[in-house]
Amino acid sequence: MARRNNDNQSLQDALKQFVSTNNLQSGLDKVNVREAWAKLMGNGVNNYTTAIELKNETLYVQLNSSVLREELSYGKEKIITMLNESLGKDVVSKLVLR
Repeated sequence: MARRNNDNQSLQDALKQFVSTNNLQSGLDKVNVREAWAKLMGNGVNNYTTAIELKNETLYVQLNSSVLREELSYGKEKIITMLNESLGKDVVSKLVLR
């Protein structure tokens, strides 16, 4: 078995290092944005949400209700702010409702 150089690093620091070393942060952001959308919007909006995709700080949300899409379009900036606050960092800069 290979000997490891372990300088009493905390698990949190080890995981952060692993994520940054393997360039996994963008994938984690995509998953976290989906979870934040589901949590913040609730069942009413989630029932009409068919797809959520994060590409280059732009969140694409596909809805199967044109009425809901129009209603949410009035509060795009507030939704972006709520999502970023929930994630603890600026991940979403633009929201596109389809």
